[in-house]
Amino acid sequence: MSELFNSLTIPFLLAMFLAITMGGSGTAPSFSAAYGANVLKRSLIPGLFGIMVLAGALIAGKEVSLTLGNGLLEQSFFTPLNTSVILLSIGLSVLIASLLGVPQSTSQSTVLSIAGAASALDGLNTQKLFVEIIPTWIILPIISFFLMFLLSNYVLPLIKIRIITDDYSHLNEHKGIKALLILSCLYVAFSIGANNVANAAAPIASLTANEIGQESVQNFLPLTILSVLVVAPCFAIGSSLFGHQVTKTTGKKIVEVSPIYATIIAVIVASLLVFASVVKGIPTSLVQLNGAAFIALSVSKNGFKTTFSNKIVKRFFLVWAIAPLFAYLVTWVLITLLQK
Repeated sequence: MSELFNSLTIPFLLAMFLAITMGGSGTAPSFSAAYGANVLKRSLIPGLFGIMVLAGALIAGKEVSLTLGNGLLEQSFFTPLNTSVILLSIGLSVLIASLLGVPQSTSQSTVLSIAGAASALDGLNTQKLFVEIIPTWIILPIISFFLMFLLSNYVLPLIKIRIITDDYSHLNEHKGIKALLILSCLYVAFSIGANNVANAAAPIASLTANEIGQESVQNFLPLTILSVLVVAPCFAIGSSLFGHQVTKTTGKKIVEVSPIYATIIAVIVASLLVFASVVKGIPTSLVQLNGAAFIALSVSKNGFKTTFSNKIVKRFFLVWAIAPLFAYLVTWVLITLLQK
């Protein structure tokens, strides 16, 4: 047991570090809508976020865990060394993005980090990566953008009620709408738990199964649940440490949002993510779904030119492109060198 504990300590600590960085990044797509509409106090966000993330991971996170724990790279390759390198690469890429104030896709960084390890070990499942996962990454943000664009331009303007206007100073007079907005943000946090907790939990669950023995490999789900219970609370810690800056960036610097628009954005992106998690088991970028919806709203209000000349939008696209590739290259280089 002492030897087992020693081999698992560093990977578990790195998984917790990754969960903390994901908590900072994931707070933005969860609560930027409510924060941007000034309906939720900043001090309440980390606790609510942590509770809903844990619930989502336990209730709806199984399929994504199986994809990351065995779908891209065979479970037997998750040794203490390989797992540590994978988790470290993901954590560094997400931490850098969080320090820049840009919510980054932990799912993409995780997938490409595991892919980098798989490439170095000649064990990559190319069918899963190029046929199932990457097309989903392209299609779902496009759907998020066009749904929000169509709603904001052609559907919502037909509803002649005061709460839809950009003036939301009177929101306290509409307790029902305010509650609906908060519930929609909790729904987003739940969807993050369903999809993103597996980024940290699945690799260490596979590692633990390998270290314990073949019987545990055949009973992977209990180990996944144990891993979730270890890493999910760290999301709340990350939200407290890093969440405010990225929430402020998304909620207030792309476009000002009214409560009804914020609620719709939250429901759209969370529903797309839950679909990808439960039906397909594909790790998907909620921050990109969320960003696409905010960009669509900005386009409908300010036009394409103004929106895409926004320095925050430009920074989003730059970091979204670089961070996953950074995770892939760091993992591939380190594992290749360590093998030699």
